[in-house]
Amino acid sequence: MKKTITLIAIMLFCCHAGFAQNAMNAETSTPLFNPVTNCQLRYYYFPNLEAYFDTQKSIYYYKEKGEWITAEEIPDGYRGYSIYNKSTVYITDYDDDYPCQFIEIHKKKYPYINSERVKKMVLSKK
Repeated sequence: MKKTITLIAIMLFCCHAGFAQNAMNAETSTPLFNPVTNCQLRYYYFPNLEAYFDTQKSIYYYKEKGEWITAEEIPDGYRGYSIYNKSTVYITDYDDDYPCQFIEIHKKKYPYINSERVKKMVLSKK
């Protein structure tokens, strides 16, 4: 019985140490780079929101009443969408401090395609 308890304790300690090491490695890992553009992969673009997320600063950029806003969170119900159930694109060709200047380019390059709109188009062709 003592051996079983000791074995379980050792296993739990090893698992805990492994999780701590993985968490430390995630924080100290080097940023990802695009070898073609030599840009750091810093921003996510959300086509459904026309918004960005800066992975370095952990802030969102989104438009409100025609002005770009920075915040730690997207407001609930922003543009009627959720960032968790739609497409996300890594911006691979820009790593400076203001991605919003390229919104028109990104809207064309990564258009948001609503699955309901696609279904209606397919059904109307029949």
